[in-house]
Amino acid sequence: KFSFKIKTITMSVDLSNIPPGLLTTPPQDPKNPNTNQAKHCYYKYNEFFRCEKFRGAGAEQCQEIKAAFISLCPNDWVAKWDEQRANNTFPGPL
Repeated sequence: KFSFKIKTITMSVDLSNIPPGLLTTPPQDPKNPNTNQAKHCYYKYNEFFRCEKFRGAGAEQCQEIKAAFISLCPNDWVAKWDEQRANNTFPGPL
């Protein structure tokens, strides 16, 4: 007999400014050829925040990257990374 508890995670990413139809799974990235897309997810998450850093928050050019990481990354990973960024403990190259 298995017993488990499901925890509800609130996603902290605002999806309201993504145009309809843009939120799709991105094509395979040759830098991440394996079926496990964890590295691709992490890369896109970092790439989005670097894009916003250099182009400004809400920049239109960054929205496709945002859609890619939202599509690839589990919500609990994004919530954890957002919390780490807020606390300046994120291990990524932001």
